[in-house]
Amino acid sequence: MPNLRLALCQTDPWVGDIARNGDEVVHWTKQAVEAGAQLVAFPEMALTGYPVEDLALRRSFVEASRSGLVELAGRLAAAGLGEVPVVVGYLGRSEQASPRFGRPAGSPQNCAAVLFRGEVATRFAKHHLPNYGVFDEYRWFVPGDQLPVVRVHGVDVALAICEDIWQDGGRVTAAREAEAGLLLVINGSPYERNKDDARLELVRRRAAEAGCALAYVNMVGGQDELVFDGDSIVVAPDGEVLARSPQFEEHLLVLDLDLPAASSDHTDGLLLADGLHLVRAELGGEPADAPADAVRAEVAPRITDEAEIWSALVSGTRAYVRKNGFRSVLIGLSGGIDSAVVAALAVDAIGAENVYCVSMPSRYSSQHSRDDAAELARRTGLNFRTVSIAPMFDAYVAATELTGLAEENLQSRLRGTLLMAISNQEGHIVLAPGNKSELAVGYSTLYGDSVGAYGPIKDVYKSLIFRLARWRNEEAERLGAVPPIPENTIVKPPSAELRPDQKDSDSLPDYDLLDTVLDLYVEGDQGRDAIVAAGFDPAVVDRVVRLVDTAEYKRRQYPPGPKISVKGFGRDRRLPITNRWRQG
Repeated sequence: MPNLRLALCQTDPWVGDIARNGDEVVHWTKQAVEAGAQLVAFPEMALTGYPVEDLALRRSFVEASRSGLVELAGRLAAAGLGEVPVVVGYLGRSEQASPRFGRPAGSPQNCAAVLFRGEVATRFAKHHLPNYGVFDEYRWFVPGDQLPVVRVHGVDVALAICEDIWQDGGRVTAAREAEAGLLLVINGSPYERNKDDARLELVRRRAAEAGCALAYVNMVGGQDELVFDGDSIVVAPDGEVLARSPQFEEHLLVLDLDLPAASSDHTDGLLLADGLHLVRAELGGEPADAPADAVRAEVAPRITDEAEIWSALVSGTRAYVRKNGFRSVLIGLSGGIDSAVVAALAVDAIGAENVYCVSMPSRYSSQHSRDDAAELARRTGLNFRTVSIAPMFDAYVAATELTGLAEENLQSRLRGTLLMAISNQEGHIVLAPGNKSELAVGYSTLYGDSVGAYGPIKDVYKSLIFRLARWRNEEAERLGAVPPIPENTIVKPPSAELRPDQKDSDSLPDYDLLDTVLDLYVEGDQGRDAIVAAGFDPAVVDRVVRLVDTAEYKRRQYPPGPKISVKGFGRDRRLPITNRWRQG
């Protein structure tokens, strides 16, 4: 069987930065070629970043991508890398009209190309377009209708893009019909909890269906609400994992594959599954046996659920800060669990020297909370100061005679105003500390604790916040470091501290119960009656459902944050604000 040394470049493209992304392709290709690679692959839309959303509708951006691709082919050749085929995702356009979709010729497409010897050897567009969850690709793209197969060193390699293997049939079935020896899939697959397990089972199943080895390369990094975890995988036709990249870090995965020799005499234009037309490209190279120094890539060990989630939140926060041109963040540090976890995440993401925290006590702030905030700052080494809002609060109350909820919310809004003033003055980006439980039921103050440009724990339920805090402290101890979060912050009853002796439990059900009901209603889309039938108190369910339904206007005004769940607030869950439908 011929041997093919494959390189999967698990990289972090930046949306819109074609020049930078092109530089990265050259950089990683050089490393791959130096490692002896004979075929190199990059993630979906690696040249433009992913997802580009409505940038796809700008003709100037499409043309910049297309011309950038041609330029990149020339750069690779000029750098002495042109003899190795490189698969790169980019934003392209259709050559023909698509009457079925009501789209004219020249419509945007999610494309990939094989660059070889200074030229674009072949191009193709994604066949299956996802239009669920965070995806809206029918809004931007028209699908492709080809199965590209490139012959490299005597092996036929079929090519596909992400969703092409998440749907039955299509390029997977067509690859079997074309008698491919390898199915190479480039991906921009966002992270969510437990997706690594689902992804592995998927590639195993598709490899069996295609009747050949399957190589899956995915991107890392973050883009607004989405986080990409990498987890690139190569599996044999029988499902054996031959190689697997680590999650949440850029990585070059190189391995030798013994693959079936190309034997098919199928010609261009042959009609395959789902109406796909076979398109071949002969890239040359003599078949070769496995070298004496054959590379058998290691399989990266799996990490715990908490480590995975923490890494996703850190990656998303780091990407948002850096890719938007900021160097530092600002956090209101109350001494409570939410702001403590956000601060610890920020320290891990961009370094303690770039994290600025402000304690803003009022007359209702407990001394232990003030002490906890200062202790976290001491443990982590972040920048810390105290600015009391008491004089401002007293002036407002004296002028307006506020009481009750208005008086409580005023404290939060004063803190938000102060944070934004410091942000404007010093150039930090403000991180909002709200968690998913609070956002779900509206237990947050507009223009107060919702102030910020990014919400690192926006998609994390409160009960999980406590688990993450404990895990982070345990991880620090395991590594011989100081646990960042004071134990008192974790064990004390949660409180907004906006009135005397206030506790979250005064206003909300126990968080374990609340989060379970929220998971059924938000992630599971189960109705009130179904949740009650599952054994939950009807009064609790009715209350939670009502709170969720009436808080949509607040959630719409909350900043973006990294998605870790099956259904996060934002891109995933799109409900009307003005809505008279009620369950229960």
